[in-house]
Amino acid sequence: MQILKVENISKVYGTKKGSNRYTALKNISFEVNQGEFIGVMGASGSGKTTLLNILGSLDRPTTGRFIMNGIDVGTLRKNELAKHRIENIGFIFQDYNLLETMTLKENIILPLSLMGMDAKTIEAKLARFVEDLGIVHVLDKYPYEVSGGEQQRAAACRALINCPKIILADEPTGNLDSKSGKDLLKLLSYINKEYKATILMVTHDVFAASYCQKILFIRDGEIYNELYSGSDKKQFFDSIIDVMSMLGGERQ
Repeated sequence: MQILKVENISKVYGTKKGSNRYTALKNISFEVNQGEFIGVMGASGSGKTTLLNILGSLDRPTTGRFIMNGIDVGTLRKNELAKHRIENIGFIFQDYNLLETMTLKENIILPLSLMGMDAKTIEAKLARFVEDLGIVHVLDKYPYEVSGGEQQRAAACRALINCPKIILADEPTGNLDSKSGKDLLKLLSYINKEYKATILMVTHDVFAASYCQKILFIRDGEIYNELYSGSDKKQFFDSIIDVMSMLGGERQ
């Protein structure tokens, strides 16, 4: 089942006659089906973060449109956009974006609270995910009292708690050491397979990208290439390196 359809999205910053006019995205089109784990890669400044911001309804495209869960997002008003984000999108950021004045539990259930869900239903949803993700023992602690890995698991749990149509991950391993980064990638793979969660992950890390089923490469605001994972993971990894080398991207 199709979750997301992107049709000829472009994003231009600056005025029409201004010398600082800059085109970040040019006629981007692609589709995402339910349960896919897709990576978006490209060199710095290629437009991948701009794309993620548009898909997360944090920014609007200059031209084109995208349909998520059957809704033409560009037609939504401001209050409808906020509702759409809460109900349909889960976010995972590299700096976790947990509120330091709230416990992990309070951070995790925040999307449900904003939806006006009753306490009994919230507790039932919470119990399912926190046990599965192994953070029951730290729920009453504040972000500064737990490890980076536990914060990231809490952030992943918050992204999952409302059973969103799609999870958008922005460089989720960017601030993690190699072990914590690998643990997070395993967690995302688990979430993808166990919950049939649809994930779109922006990354410059070749190792992280190798966990995806498909990768979209962006160059100068346009889709340059696509790669699909097969049974040979090493070959997939090597192919990612080859494409990124041509794009001039990092090879972490």
